[in-house]
Amino acid sequence: MKTSDFDYYLPEELIAQTPIEPRDHSRLLVYNRKTKEIAHKHFYDLADILTANDVLVINNTRVIPARVYGHKTETGAKVEVLLLKRIDLATFECLLKPAKRFKVGSTIIFSENLTGTIIDDADEIGGRIIQFNVKKGSFEEELDKLGEMPLPPYIHKKLEDKERYQTVYAKIKGSSAAPTAGLHFTPELMDKLKKKGVTFVSVTLNVGLGTFRPVTEETIENHHMHSEEIEISKEAADILNAAKKAGKRIIAVGTTSVRTLESASDENGVLSPCKKETNIFIYPGVKFKFVDAIITNFHLPKSTLIMLVSAFSTREETLNIYNTAVKEKYRFFSFGDSMLIE
Repeated sequence: MKTSDFDYYLPEELIAQTPIEPRDHSRLLVYNRKTKEIAHKHFYDLADILTANDVLVINNTRVIPARVYGHKTETGAKVEVLLLKRIDLATFECLLKPAKRFKVGSTIIFSENLTGTIIDDADEIGGRIIQFNVKKGSFEEELDKLGEMPLPPYIHKKLEDKERYQTVYAKIKGSSAAPTAGLHFTPELMDKLKKKGVTFVSVTLNVGLGTFRPVTEETIENHHMHSEEIEISKEAADILNAAKKAGKRIIAVGTTSVRTLESASDENGVLSPCKKETNIFIYPGVKFKFVDAIITNFHLPKSTLIMLVSAFSTREETLNIYNTAVKEKYRFFSFGDSMLIE
């Protein structure tokens, strides 16, 4: 299957630059795979759409202010550093821009209190392993002072409130990007759904390069996903396995929740508690072992995310949904609208 098969036309003005307020007033496109029908709703309508037979699986990862700026000790050359994956307390796999002048052994100054030493190269172009050194206080405190929220490059407006790039249930620090499908939930909507009998279960995938790395291969089967850390507790696995056995519908909130559940499921659809790395790549033809439906945003053309969404139906049906969303002027990408594929 060719990467170009997942391309679609998107007018630039439909790329959302700011989040909707309130969060749950974003639009919701609902696609029924059995009837092939599309309905146009709002996210708050989930309270009417979902039933007590539904289980929502949410990714409780929390975005860290992962973009920091520094300069080289010897030359003063400036660099942008994006923290991708924690290796230990103060050592991260990072992407540097520009990276050419920053070799193993180079020291980067971020502030009077924070420096970083490049101790190894990483697999990716521009990838480096950096060990951070703090003179006073903790690395987290210094990162909170210096770091910026790692908004995607297609968002050009400054985010006034950092919490708007976090889900309301964000808990586990470690992501370099938000699990954006969850940005639409409000505490009030979650309470309303819980009162209706909808079950919420938390899992964790710390979003890194695997989620947003572009596909450069001509055929998608040759694309290699960068690994990301996932975690499912025994309690969460027990609840989900019992729900699945009872015939309840497992709805993943976001592609990261899908990848977490499918990585931890066996061929019989039984979920195991885990804390491990995953580089699972889901695209049309891959059969789902645990997930029944998905709530997700509208994703970039030719991305692994639109390929994953296409696996829920077909490439053709997914592109039809996207073309309909463009025609109806839905808002796209991280701060955009959402859809439910059921």
